[in-house]
Amino acid sequence: MDPRISRWAKTLVNYCLEVQPGQTVLIMSQPAAEPLVTEVFRETLRAGGNPIPQIVLTELDRILLDEGSDEQIAWINPAQRLLAEQVDCRLMIAAETNTRRTANVKQERLSMRQRAWSELMQIRSRRSAAGEEKWCGTLYPTEAYAQDAEMSLAEFEEFVAEACFLNSEDPAERWRELGRQQQFYVDWLRDKQHVHVIGPETDLRLSIAGRIFRNSDGKRNFPSGEFFTGPIEDSAEGTIRFTVPSVVGGHLVQDIRLTFEKGKVVEATAGQGQGYLDAALELDGGARFLGEFAFGNNFGITQGIRNILYDEKIGGTIHMALGNSYPETGGKNVSALHWDMICDLREPAGGGEVYVDDILFLKDGKLMVQP
Repeated sequence: MDPRISRWAKTLVNYCLEVQPGQTVLIMSQPAAEPLVTEVFRETLRAGGNPIPQIVLTELDRILLDEGSDEQIAWINPAQRLLAEQVDCRLMIAAETNTRRTANVKQERLSMRQRAWSELMQIRSRRSAAGEEKWCGTLYPTEAYAQDAEMSLAEFEEFVAEACFLNSEDPAERWRELGRQQQFYVDWLRDKQHVHVIGPETDLRLSIAGRIFRNSDGKRNFPSGEFFTGPIEDSAEGTIRFTVPSVVGGHLVQDIRLTFEKGKVVEATAGQGQGYLDAALELDGGARFLGEFAFGNNFGITQGIRNILYDEKIGGTIHMALGNSYPETGGKNVSALHWDMICDLREPAGGGEVYVDDILFLKDGKLMVQP
């Protein structure tokens, strides 16, 4: 077995989730991730936890969306609700073998399911903010993800290992180092009031007054490397262009331009994926408002791979999420949507600046405030 799989599992169980004896650990994944699921199961037992593996056949989801009635699509399995309400730790290992599986499913059916599942999302969000559940999401390298990244599988596996520090003997210590570095910026941003983003076809202002920046150091997203908050919901004013493409809900969406007035998206265009963007904005009342504003800070991720888990962490970028806020940031927006969109402010992409209370914080992908 690749020794990096063992390091990965040890890091997920002992650093990310900090599994304690007697805790229940839900392991959600797909068959392609069997090597990592197996090792996580073993490490959970070693930590004294009680693993609950849940392996999903993604084709069943496609069948439900194609052939199920409206009532069946909106139905929530009581077992899923029970798990959302009771597990101590939740690990989600994405392992898609076809990222475009739902590309031709009718959008209203996808939206129907997303609205129904928002109940579980709110339960998990509330429990996480209260410290009742720890969670982490990671991605196992498959041919499908490698194709989206325009890499061979071997190249993509190495890309994942570098981004997650799995080539180090002690990945957890590397994440602690990054966490300590990011904490400086989290502390610096405390009690700041205003953010101004300037870049190609971008001039956006928003308020972070009274909101809390969180240090994402690999314990929730793996890989991570960002610090984020929830902006004041009615504060965003201006325009922004998101140039990093993503595969979302089976659709490739790229070159998104949004215009905000009093916090609300009033104009939205996409170079590709306009229909998906329009449907997302109509999902519910909170979908047109920002739930997150963040700085990407993982400089081991140097290029976009059309996957948000990785691309939002690219060092020197910022990202904003339409929809649901994280309560621990002070954010109050509620939505079934949480869609992170990445704005590349690095020099090769045209450059840009972020001012915080009129102080230059980020320029052309480089953090200007230093310890």
